[in-house]
Amino acid sequence: MMLSLSANTTETAIDLQMINGSSASETQEIPFASELNNFAEAVAQRDTTNISRTRDELVEVAGEIVMVDAAGVAANFQRMVRIADSMGIPIDEKSVEPGADIRQELDLGRFESAQNTPSANR
Repeated sequence: MMLSLSANTTETAIDLQMINGSSASETQEIPFASELNNFAEAVAQRDTTNISRTRDELVEVAGEIVMVDAAGVAANFQRMVRIADSMGIPIDEKSVEPGADIRQELDLGRFESAQNTPSANR
């Protein structure tokens, strides 16, 4: 939801379906979108071999500063998600409606943790 809101605020075209594995669109306005997505996926899967490969690819096309920023963002999101999941924190009631379209578009209800989301997600 944060990426979508940020893109709307900056009027940047994004394809949220990248999150579900579709390839980066040529109309994507996010620089290095494909490489960033591949790196984020490797981090989320905790695949150290793939992390090394995608990190190197990101450095090659975007530079070390972009890779370090991406790693920091990924680490922060991993931390926040693990804390929320370990505590069983559901989506706040005030966040249910604004994120409903995004959750539906990405079919996030298919994940077991969706049972913690209030009914607007279903």
